[in-house]
Amino acid sequence: MSAPGISVLLPVRDAEATLPACLRSIARQSEPAFECVIVDDGSRDRSRELASCFAARDPRFRLLARGPEGLVAALTAGLAACRGALVARMDADDLMHRERLALQRRALEADPGLAAVGCHARLFPRAGLSDGMRAYEAWLRSLRSEADVARDLYVECPLAHPTWLVRREAFASLPYRDRGWPEDYDWLLRAARHGLRLGIVPRRLLAWRTGHARLSRRDPSYALERFTACKAHYLARGFLTGCERYVLWGYGHTGRALRRALAAEGREPSHVVELHPGRLGNRILGAPVVPPAALRDLPRRPIVVSVAGPGPRAEIRANLAALGFRERQDYVCAA
Repeated sequence: MSAPGISVLLPVRDAEATLPACLRSIARQSEPAFECVIVDDGSRDRSRELASCFAARDPRFRLLARGPEGLVAALTAGLAACRGALVARMDADDLMHRERLALQRRALEADPGLAAVGCHARLFPRAGLSDGMRAYEAWLRSLRSEADVARDLYVECPLAHPTWLVRREAFASLPYRDRGWPEDYDWLLRAARHGLRLGIVPRRLLAWRTGHARLSRRDPSYALERFTACKAHYLARGFLTGCERYVLWGYGHTGRALRRALAAEGREPSHVVELHPGRLGNRILGAPVVPPAALRDLPRRPIVVSVAGPGPRAEIRANLAALGFRERQDYVCAA
């Protein structure tokens, strides 16, 4: 068989309840030139049997059966088996829109400088979806361009992992790593640090299943504090390179957590910007608490805005723009 244009990389672990529907959604793609590499990571249920039967019926699907070594090891083994110039990530409990691969491939063909693209996703099942998850889905949907992705890179992981389509040479130069925090966020932040461009197809092309069975809900590597540690690691080596002191805007729960993580990286705030009247004029761990207008007179240091919610961030962006500060040069948002 000639090499396909796209390889779908599908790690599987104990997914017999959702795997058949996932595989059917891949099989019905309008994109004709693809293969699907299924990596069974030591499933204890019927996942391996179901994948083997599906592959026996459809030669576009191949099964790699392995012992349980974890997601990063499964992804690494699967990448080594992928033959396509483009690699699409997929999870065994999600569903692809039938146009997903075709539309994302066209986006990469239209801009050869892009290393990867994601797309929008719709969370399901909708019943019982928390307000927090609905807000997260809405934030992801608000990202509609490469510039949006770059701007909000430190807010959250801006491209959901099972929506990625990546040029294989990008994975070759930047393989997955297990650092004790989310491997997808680590990869995106490393890619950006190395100057790779990340885009998005602003259409909902993935049905993204949520629930307690997802690895991101069970593995401590995906806990909120590990996301924050990953963010702080790359802020210290990117935006805050060479700067031991920075200005922190916001000292709510989000700001406090990021300050602790940045302190572990040797970065401490010289000042804290706050609106809370009870905090103004005080000190937080030695850093004076000042209002936004004081930024005009402070020594120029990088500003890290750590405030949750798109509404407050929009207000702060407008405030900083009025003061002459430029996003990604003078400040970043890192909720």
